[in-house]
Amino acid sequence: MKNLVLFFFVVILAVVPLFIHQDTDFGGADGQAEEAITEIAPDYEPWFSSLWEPPGGETESLLFSLQAALGAMIIGYFFGFGRARRKYSSKQ
Repeated sequence: MKNLVLFFFVVILAVVPLFIHQDTDFGGADGQAEEAITEIAPDYEPWFSSLWEPPGGETESLLFSLQAALGAMIIGYFFGFGRARRKYSSKQ
């Protein structure tokens, strides 16, 4: 129960800024790469476009950080699960 409450608290902390700061702008490597490409080849056409464009760069960074954290949690869970399984199976 305690872990579930903490999980929902983390989700709330991650989602609320998406609605509070909707007009954020943070230039990153993607924007710089796009500028360099348009300077080198002004007639370049991208192969595809995004299905959804985040409202700002900081929002995009937040989503990327959440994705990385979720991936780290999943990997950590499986490493911990495997270690615990080896530990308890060797005791029996």
